[in-house]
Amino acid sequence: MARPSRLCFLHVVFFWVLLRAALSSPRPHAQEEPPYLKFVLNATDFPMEDYYDYIIVGGGTAGCPLAATLSQSYRVLVLERGGVGYGDPNLMSQEGFIRTLMEVDAFRSPAQAFTSEEGVPNARGRVLGGSSAINAGFYSRADSYFLHHSGVDWDLGAVNASYAWVEKAVVFRPKLRSWQSAIRDGLLEAGVNPSNGFTFNHVVGTKIGGSTFDKLGRRHTSADLLSYAKPSNIRVGIHATVERVLLASTSSHSGPKLSATGVIYRDQVGRYHHAMVRSHGEVILSAGTIGSPQLLLLSGVGPRPYLSYWGIPVAHHLPFVGQFLYDNPRNGISIVPPMPLEHSLIQVVGITKSGAYIEAASNVISFASPARAVFLHTPSSMLNVTVATLMGKIAGPLSSGSLRLASTDVRINPIVRFNYFSKLVDLERCISSTRKIGEVLRSHSLDYFKFRDWYGNREFAYVGPPLPADLSNSTAMAEHCRRTVTTIWHYHGGCVVGKVVDKEFQVLGVNALRIVDGSTLNVSPGTNPQATLMMLGRYVGLKMRKQRSRPK
Repeated sequence: MARPSRLCFLHVVFFWVLLRAALSSPRPHAQEEPPYLKFVLNATDFPMEDYYDYIIVGGGTAGCPLAATLSQSYRVLVLERGGVGYGDPNLMSQEGFIRTLMEVDAFRSPAQAFTSEEGVPNARGRVLGGSSAINAGFYSRADSYFLHHSGVDWDLGAVNASYAWVEKAVVFRPKLRSWQSAIRDGLLEAGVNPSNGFTFNHVVGTKIGGSTFDKLGRRHTSADLLSYAKPSNIRVGIHATVERVLLASTSSHSGPKLSATGVIYRDQVGRYHHAMVRSHGEVILSAGTIGSPQLLLLSGVGPRPYLSYWGIPVAHHLPFVGQFLYDNPRNGISIVPPMPLEHSLIQVVGITKSGAYIEAASNVISFASPARAVFLHTPSSMLNVTVATLMGKIAGPLSSGSLRLASTDVRINPIVRFNYFSKLVDLERCISSTRKIGEVLRSHSLDYFKFRDWYGNREFAYVGPPLPADLSNSTAMAEHCRRTVTTIWHYHGGCVVGKVVDKEFQVLGVNALRIVDGSTLNVSPGTNPQATLMMLGRYVGLKMRKQRSRPK
């Protein structure tokens, strides 16, 4: 999907300014060292071979709660390719959100950048806590559509209990200030009713959701859920890059069956280690939407012709690995208001009946003035500017793409295509979402954020393209959606239920191998997936413990 050069230039300028802002961001309030660090070790300190009941590949949004839950009864190893976020002022504060996404490198940064074939920049977490350590912190439970169409037979009592378990540790009620309060009021003026106040639940109307930033602005991540773990039963290896799942043919009453027996991983200095599973144990992939299908392919599980093309020995033909890959498109506007605003990430959401979710954020931008001002004798100082954003995400989506290998090196991002708006219903939802943004902008609640010109007229000062002048022109609105599409980082799929895993998240045709992360989802769970992914880790861990404790 080609983009006009003017829009690309505006994006470059906008993100350059945000990066300059992040360089001067204040440090967050000091936090006490989390207790889970006592069992987190660099993988270089691990034995060359060891045995565990469960090996979890990926200490991310779902992997950490899964590990904490399983460790209550079994010996667990978590292998995380990144490091620890604790102590990093950018990761641990909302002021550092933009800088974390902008300051990236190929192999070490907490955020690993990638760009889809459509040219949309994106990011994936590479740190303990996964993408819950680099996201905007919004927390909201799944909608009923997700629970009824995800292909899983959910125990709703256990689902709600698992959400509550997460919320007790890492979720807080945000304090609304000027921009978020105005957006809440503007949504209500625009007819996104009723006002639902503060709630974790997904309900039509306007609501304040939870946040993983506490009242002091400190970030909490899924890694904090490791504090629930039984320390004597868990080890977390960081800077541990899993290169392959080990598979072997085992005998059963129904004949030979392929089973996962362990993993091979490499530590920071390049040494190889083997982690093996004990009898009745499992390997569980929680490497995320990009990492889990990539690791399956590199382990020889995927479409036979494709694996043969790469020279990868075929262990098990599974044709849909890497298929049904989704990303919820984001469209919106950004403005510079006439007064300073506070930092705020997502806190308020408008949930419409048409399948659109409206959210907002504001970032205080600080940059140095010229070294010597023309009329002033004072030395250079800092100037503060605010960029406020109003954005829409569509439900679903129905448009899907695919993932394929770019290299047999697991550290290299696969090639991804999401096929944004290839399904007409997604484009129609974007048009509806963008029109609703226009209605919010016209509300009296946002008048305060306009500039007054010499003639007394009030207008917004846009950063990047404004909405089309005629919101009723569907052709112009569709073109705007296609031209300004970006991501809200809610990509999912690639190992979806019913195609790659069964209803218990077990890989089809392979024993002792399970996938528990966003790659199994065929639809985004409401406004934001992190709540449901943390719930998923807890939920599956409880089910596994219960099933294994039953008499054989």
